[in-house]
Amino acid sequence: MLRLSKLTDYAVVVLVRLSQGGEAPGTNLQASPQTSPGIASTTGIPEPTVAKVLKALANAHLVASQRGARGGYRLTRALHDIPVSDVIAAIDGPIALTACVEGSLSTCESSRLCPVAGRWDPVNAAIQSALSGITLADMQEAAIPRAFRLPADASASTPHLAAE
Repeated sequence: MLRLSKLTDYAVVVLVRLSQGGEAPGTNLQASPQTSPGIASTTGIPEPTVAKVLKALANAHLVASQRGARGGYRLTRALHDIPVSDVIAAIDGPIALTACVEGSLSTCESSRLCPVAGRWDPVNAAIQSALSGITLADMQEAAIPRAFRLPADASASTPHLAAE
């Protein structure tokens, strides 16, 4: 089974949380930074884990940190500009299904004798492409039941439920 780490799952939750509330005018970026304890209390993820995730996301330039009394973390890009593949790479490293895929961090002892060595590259590329085509905004939108989404042409001044 191909499975992402729990930290990657937490990273998606943290990034979506950073996008909520207090947006800077004219952007989807957070105006005021959010703290690690604040994110932990609103997501239910333990604070040390949130801090670990935020450090990895900062190293990948997905979030920026600000020190001081009004410090914390904020997104460096809007959710629609962050593909899922970037989050996976930030937390788990390069996407590589097997040890013989280009970019893999591990090595295979049987690579010299393997009849399919290097043949996983197209499969890996297809998965990379699929994950690059899904953004965190797509993930966030998918969490809203379709019946409660506003139609694309709805005016912001007329709140109503979308009819299916």
